[in-house]
Amino acid sequence: MASHCTHLDQIHNVKPKTRGCEECLKMGDSWVHLRMCLTCGHVGCCDSSKNKHATKHFHATRHAIMQSVEPGEDWRWCYVDEMMVE
Repeated sequence: MASHCTHLDQIHNVKPKTRGCEECLKMGDSWVHLRMCLTCGHVGCCDSSKNKHATKHFHATRHAIMQSVEPGEDWRWCYVDEMMVE
C-alpha cells in the first residue's frame, strides 16, 4: 500500500449528477449513504447499502477517488490505494 495517494490527478471540479444514487433511483430502490466520484460526478450508494453502487462504479470505470456527500461529512477515499485522501 502506498504511503500517500497516487491518484490525486484524477480529482476534478465536479458536481453531483443526481440527488441520490443514480442506479438506485432508476431501480426504485433505497440506499444508506451517498458517495460521489471525484472524476465524473457519478453518485452511488455506499458499501453499507445493499447495492454498493459507488464501489461498483469504481470497478467499472477505475475512477479511484470518491467523496462522501452526506451532510456534515467531509472526507475522501481512494479505492486503489485504500486510504483516506486530503
